[in-house]
Amino acid sequence: MAKIFCVANQKGGVGKTTTTVNLAAGLAKIGQRVLMVDLDPQGNATMGSGVDKRKLELTVYDVLLESASVKEAAVFSDKCGYHVLGANRELAGAEVELVELDRRDKRLKQALAEVATDYDFVLIDCPPSLSMLTLNGLCCAHGVIVPMQCEYFALEGLTDLVNTIKQVHANLNPDLQIIGLLRVMFDPRITLQQQVSEQLKAHFGDKVFNTVIPRNVRLAEAPSYGLPGVVFDPAARGSQAFVDFAAEMVERIRKM
Repeated sequence: MAKIFCVANQKGGVGKTTTTVNLAAGLAKIGQRVLMVDLDPQGNATMGSGVDKRKLELTVYDVLLESASVKEAAVFSDKCGYHVLGANRELAGAEVELVELDRRDKRLKQALAEVATDYDFVLIDCPPSLSMLTLNGLCCAHGVIVPMQCEYFALEGLTDLVNTIKQVHANLNPDLQIIGLLRVMFDPRITLQQQVSEQLKAHFGDKVFNTVIPRNVRLAEAPSYGLPGVVFDPAARGSQAFVDFAAEMVERIRKM
């Protein structure tokens, strides 16, 4: 049965999409069957997985409106080794259309239930706002992976996210929990980042992943080539860190 994880943080620009596509590529590299779901209308995770969002005939929009199944809409990215349920600008319209529909927050959950045995991991790239799309992601997930920079404002954003997850856990999805916090764009030379990192470990304990993703130029360059860093430059420090993170993820799931 597939384990479903949202990569979420209500603060923008913290590396959610970079984390999603590189974790997907890292998991695929160590032999896991992966589906990456892009729930952001910008479609960055789709493009960053070697799939052209402009050429997609079916997207997650069609799945949410129940005019297509996940099997019909998902495409395999040969370059990256995982399946992509892509998104494009059409998805922005789903926000409005879902409001009037019944089971509006459970539609993704029902759609993914049909392919639960086809994958080991389903990773969902959520938009930065708490929208109906994010809610669909949180309602079907077993857990949330929170990428965050070790900066002061990131701590404030984390408080908001934890409260949101508690509300969804209490009212909509009792299985939902924070799987772990991933420190990204980390530069050990900056004293503040080290201090925030220590604060995180003191407060959240083993919820903080051991793997740290360093600030890395090759990871930043990879999206312009339409690839995750793990595929674009496997030898880069950031890419190797994501493969380590994928292995840590698999190990953590075994212990759950």
